Amino acid sequence: MAVNLHGRSLLTLLDYEPEQVRHLLNISHTVKAERYSRQQHQRFQGMTLAMLFEKRSTRTRCAFETAFGEEGGHPVFLSKDDIQLGAKESVEDTARVLGRMFDAIMFRGFKQETVELLAEYSGVPVYNGLTDRFHPTQVLADLMTIEERFGDVAGLNFVYTGDGRNNMANSLMIGSCLMGMNCTILAPAELCPDPELVETVQGIAADSGAVLAITSSLEEALPDADVIYTDVWASMGEESRMKERIALLEPYRVDSAMMDMTGNDECIFMHCLPAVKGNEVTEEIIEGPSSVVWDEAENRKHTIKALMIATLL
Repeated sequence: MAVNLHGRSLLTLLDYEPEQVRHLLNISHTVKAERYSRQQHQRFQGMTLAMLFEKRSTRTRCAFETAFGEEGGHPVFLSKDDIQLGAKESVEDTARVLGRMFDAIMFRGFKQETVELLAEYSGVPVYNGLTDRFHPTQVLADLMTIEERFGDVAGLNFVYTGDGRNNMANSLMIGSCLMGMNCTILAPAELCPDPELVETVQGIAADSGAVLAITSSLEEALPDADVIYTDVWASMGEESRMKERIALLEPYRVDSAMMDMTGNDECIFMHCLPAVKGNEVTEEIIEGPSSVVWDEAENRKHTIKALMIATLL
């Protein structure tokens, strides 16, 4: 059955079906091949993209801006200091204005509610470039990277270690289980995922044949892992809590001993970046042969381009 995502927003992967994610990944592989063979297209010529940033960014900004621009579109960067988003003007009113002027909106900020209001009131596709709750475009790049290394992700064993209740843990649970990849969240009890979200994702896993597990035990989580993934120990806005996070999360640092516990020489290491080397991962691992973090970073661009092609054309 043909997949049609024209006009759709991406606020969380909870709103997408497996065949829709598969469609986006197929386009992602195609546009990456085009880029490497120096094929040039102008798919977004005459189109405009509003990029709203409450939080700083390297990969998200560069991926959206270059993906849209090299296809002939005009991306416009708007920081919290450039517009009245939620200040002198409500989010709803800002959305109405931007929707009249732009073909799509990307938002990277704090509240999930903000990106949802932008989608509700703008009338154009809205892309969640990161909120405190979800980071769906990153997970598309992660899935693409795993496919490049292993082929089909279904049946692989994926382990996320660290802060199990942040936006990456949330989104990786959803994306993994949608695509039939077994997912284990390895985290201390104080930082385990929201039980309500876990219950929702358990339902997704039941449909796809994946297994979702939540554990604090390295001995339970690591054997036979194909992917070890981690993230910073304190997300943006939580820097003041770093001391307590270090105390909680030191046992969950990705180092050579953790990689050895997988018993799998082909196990890869992933990180959404930026990384604090020496905290959540040692320099030996992130710079070593098991690391695919630079492929993963590059694939942000290809998957974001695929998302915009699928939803705008």
